[in-house]
Amino acid sequence: MVVGMRVTHPSAALVAWGNAWLTGHVGLDEAVDVVERLDGPHVVAGIPDETGDMPLRGGLAALRVAGLSALRLALPAPGDPLGLTGPPAFNTAAIEAEEAVLAAIGERTFGLIPAEDRRGSSYVGTHWTLHETQAAVADTPLLPEADHLLTIAVREATESLMSVDGTLEWRPEIAETLGTLRESHHHEQVGGLAPGYPARAHRVAALAGRLAVVVDLARGTRDAALSAAQVRRRADALRDLDHAVRRAQVAACNSVLDAVR
Repeated sequence: MVVGMRVTHPSAALVAWGNAWLTGHVGLDEAVDVVERLDGPHVVAGIPDETGDMPLRGGLAALRVAGLSALRLALPAPGDPLGLTGPPAFNTAAIEAEEAVLAAIGERTFGLIPAEDRRGSSYVGTHWTLHETQAAVADTPLLPEADHLLTIAVREATESLMSVDGTLEWRPEIAETLGTLRESHHHEQVGGLAPGYPARAHRVAALAGRLAVVVDLARGTRDAALSAAQVRRRADALRDLDHAVRRAQVAACNSVLDAVR
């Protein structure tokens, strides 16, 4: 397993390890083995000139022959099409899935959207559907900007989730985790991506992954003792933190391609 990375987005793993393969840092077999170790067997549908589902290894090889040169991550949310370029039908499907991979193949761009693949009582994997998308690079933050915004978001979220007298307004263990991550943000952390990525990208990906867990846990917390104003303040803080976390994850995964924008 990739140390330090929260693996809930198959797209993030495919982009990181797929780019490591495309840049010659790992072989295709190693890249696919890592991705499938995290999310079960992967198959791809919709590859040009191919019919039916293809195993991920064969699908990537076929796309490489067709001119695959880069993979980029999209982590959109309603009202925030982060990483997407259209058309609208593809954007809608990606927003519903909350993730996608944009694959540059020659002069064209294709989008891959994952879905859980269940067959029978024990088979659980990932099914990717390929769509042709608009040939453009989405306007997403570069790594230094995303890193800076994440630092600000962690600080502001920690402060806004404290009451005026300094006591915690929500589950103490979540707030403690958030405070620890705030203090450790600039310490080097290992893991999070694949070989070939810069150290800063590994650190940002690892921190963003841990913060994503905090956001998910906090969103699932309900406290009847909170006032309406406190509930609104917490919701606003978590929304802003999620906004920064998704940008950090996208910037880290796409950072190996920043020079070719």
